[in-house]
Amino acid sequence: MKSNIVLVFVLWLTTALVGVSQTRFVEKVERKEDELVIAYEKYVLENGLTLLIHEDHSDPMVYVDVTYHVGSAVEQPGRSGFAHFFEHMMFQGSEHVGDEQHFKIITESGGDLNGSTSADRTNYWEVLPANQLEVAFWLESDRMGFFLDSVTQQKFEVQRATVKNERAQRYDNRPYGLVWEKMDAAMYPPTHPYAWQTIGYVEDLDRVNVNDLKKFFLRWYGPNNATLTVAGDVDSKEVIRLAEKYFAIIPKGPEVLKQEVKPVVLTSDRYISYEDNIRSPQVTFAYPAVPSRHEDEAALDILSDILSGGKSSLFYQHFIKSQKAQYAFTYNPTQELAGEFIVLVRTFPGNSLSEMDSLVRQVFLAFEERGVTDNDIEKYKASFESEIIHSLSSVKGKGAMLAAYQTFTQNPNYLKTEIEQYMGVTKEDVMRVYNTYIKNKHAVILSVVPKGDSLNVAAPNNFVLPHRDTIAEEAAEYKNLTYQRIKDTLNRFVKPVAPAAPLVRPPAYWTHKFDNGLEVIGAKNKEVPSVAIQINIAAGHRYEALNKIGTAELLASMLNESTKKYTVEQLDELLEGLGSSVSVGHYGEDIVLYVNSLTKNIDATLAIAEQVLFYPRFDKEEFERVKKLQLAAIENRVTKAPEIARNVYAKLLYGPGHIMGEPLLGNAESLEQISLKDVKKYYQTRFSPTVSSVVIVGDIDKDSVLAKLNFLKTWKSKEVKSYQEKATPSIDKTKIYFVNKENAPQSEIKIGYMALPYDATGNYYKAALMNYVLGGAFNSRINLNLRELHSYTYGARSGFYGGKYAGTYTASASVRADATDSSVVEFMKEIEKYATEGITEEELLFTKQSIGQREALKYETAGQKAGFIKRILVYNLAANYVEEQNSIVDKLTVEEINELAKRYLPYDNMIILVVGDKKVVFDDLLKLGYEVVELDVDGNKLK
Repeated sequence: MKSNIVLVFVLWLTTALVGVSQTRFVEKVERKEDELVIAYEKYVLENGLTLLIHEDHSDPMVYVDVTYHVGSAVEQPGRSGFAHFFEHMMFQGSEHVGDEQHFKIITESGGDLNGSTSADRTNYWEVLPANQLEVAFWLESDRMGFFLDSVTQQKFEVQRATVKNERAQRYDNRPYGLVWEKMDAAMYPPTHPYAWQTIGYVEDLDRVNVNDLKKFFLRWYGPNNATLTVAGDVDSKEVIRLAEKYFAIIPKGPEVLKQEVKPVVLTSDRYISYEDNIRSPQVTFAYPAVPSRHEDEAALDILSDILSGGKSSLFYQHFIKSQKAQYAFTYNPTQELAGEFIVLVRTFPGNSLSEMDSLVRQVFLAFEERGVTDNDIEKYKASFESEIIHSLSSVKGKGAMLAAYQTFTQNPNYLKTEIEQYMGVTKEDVMRVYNTYIKNKHAVILSVVPKGDSLNVAAPNNFVLPHRDTIAEEAAEYKNLTYQRIKDTLNRFVKPVAPAAPLVRPPAYWTHKFDNGLEVIGAKNKEVPSVAIQINIAAGHRYEALNKIGTAELLASMLNESTKKYTVEQLDELLEGLGSSVSVGHYGEDIVLYVNSLTKNIDATLAIAEQVLFYPRFDKEEFERVKKLQLAAIENRVTKAPEIARNVYAKLLYGPGHIMGEPLLGNAESLEQISLKDVKKYYQTRFSPTVSSVVIVGDIDKDSVLAKLNFLKTWKSKEVKSYQEKATPSIDKTKIYFVNKENAPQSEIKIGYMALPYDATGNYYKAALMNYVLGGAFNSRINLNLRELHSYTYGARSGFYGGKYAGTYTASASVRADATDSSVVEFMKEIEKYATEGITEEELLFTKQSIGQREALKYETAGQKAGFIKRILVYNLAANYVEEQNSIVDKLTVEEINELAKRYLPYDNMIILVVGDKKVVFDDLLKLGYEVVELDVDGNKLK
């Protein structure tokens, strides 16, 4: 059914604060019945700002997005990273909004916010209670029209350091972190917009100055290069009024023309390589392909799915099932100006990348013999439909989609075109794009090998990365820009006063208990025609024997394999054809079976879930494969500083002999002791309805769904050994525990102690409220100190993390190696100061407003509803516990917070764990006055 599109060109004459503003109505798209369309209205202000409005009154919340059509693709060679750097600067205050206030204002309004930068666009967004819409407009318009006068050299330097920390954390200090930087540098000419990553190069960031930033703003941040999208519980007339009030006076910026680049053509395979701190060699192929929304994009996506999308795929069969690789997949990422078809294979330690290179080419030949079937096409289309439906389940999802379509196609209704493109793909199209872009075509082929293993590459290097221009002169388009202050009679120093907060009630839910003891809880969610079910079994890591650590993880993996009725390949085929998923995950406490299905396919999907849960095949060959993969993951974790820190920290907190002090995956020694018989026994003894629960959220009522769960009703009960939590060691004094991670550019810091198990209305909940301004919010003391004041980290935090049996208090950050000792000092200073001096009245008000107004954002999606009702079941919470929480927040006093801080921040009895490069950080840590204990990567004391 075609959507109802009204194209009308009229003038909305609205008296603005200065003169008359003309806002042009462009179109209105309405959704009828069950068609996959996002309803919206589109307007254009006189200054060129595009305004999109999607009304959705199902929840009292609103999503506000400002997307600027500017990303790293507009940067010059030698001036990389500026678009992303600028995104950081836009959160540093504007003329009428104080430093660090953007996060604070949105947070205390009960909202969430962030921004992101890609090669092609930058966006800033807020999700708020609907009554806070004007606050978002005030903030976004101030940084669009009144930003430059607030820019200072100090802010510039702080954010430059923050971006460097982000790069170190996400690229330089991460295994395989430089893959795409090197791939793109080899793929594209040095002057191509995609020849560098959005994060940029450190030397380029060091080169620019605050005046470069101001020119970047003047060139790209005009309203005519932006789309303002509002989605949620709003009235379109009020949105237009506010848009004109706040944005109409902002003048147009320079004209922005569509970029044009020539397609990349490779005349031969380009082999490159580098050594990294890894254990498992990896090879990546990148074939030049097509940009986003090209007529061949859909067929290439389907080609990728056929090659590696499921367990019956060629890549899975040749690489994973054959135990030749840990990962092997293809995908087709696209950007506005170009795309690449990617093949990635990560093999096992010691295996040959040359062999992987040959095998990739053999798989392509096997695909040519196999061809494409009608079933391939239909399976993909079923999954595609399901993904689209789920993407429309939140106002943020719909708003972000509208903004992207407008930015890149000028057509917010492009979803209709996209669906038609994917649904129209034929077998012939898939073979055509394979022949056009892959068969006998050349690629960039990157080998990443462990340090000292430079000979184990796919092929000898035959391409040298081109020299980067690091002294590029400023482009002419930046040289004649002028800034003129906007004359405005609106008093923008006054923050808008929001109307009363909407009344929000937690979702209604129902409960049921089967005769076998299995408890069920459910909530109806009519937003999208789908159903999500979780079956939670108390059979996770916590219940393992100490000499069989890793059993629960192996069991979860085996439940994702074949059943007695179906091979794993057949299961995958069935689920893809339904657009459904049935998967098993393992999380310390529970093993969880996840079921996701369109409502129309729930019967067939549940039949598969029954097979997975009750009839696992426990095939010996499959067991050997998943065990090998788990062993490889164990070996790889010592290359990742965050994983080392997480595992050692747990061992320190829980102490020797406690199962939760051991890693969830186990270790090489324990896995060698675990047989398939052990896994079967664990399954037989731990799986029982008496230690399980079911959570259901979706477009289905109680009676209908219970009638479909007969296989759970007949689940036989058995006696399961009860769990007794073991005591954890006390901490006699605060010490530093140190683990060496050679050449780490950052150090991992974790500080804390064993604190409180979860409760909804008792001391755990109150302690979390106490911690909010210390380390729980972006504007917390800890984050503002370490990130904004000292530029030691990309982000720092603290919090209480409690489960059913135990909980911890942890403060943590990844920090610059050269600032490790200083970071420890600042962490402990903030914790001690808060414990001894307490909270301020202003901070208490911020806490109350932030937490008290967030109710509107808590229950929108099916996942949020599932989390809410699951807590009720797991912790046996009262139906009105949310009301009690709200009452606790309302009645909080400074005195109560201060008492909680003294009680639950024992700064003299905490563990301080540091994982970093000994030769850089150790001597300075010794000077801090704490006892320092050296440990190995497994948490054992060094002699």
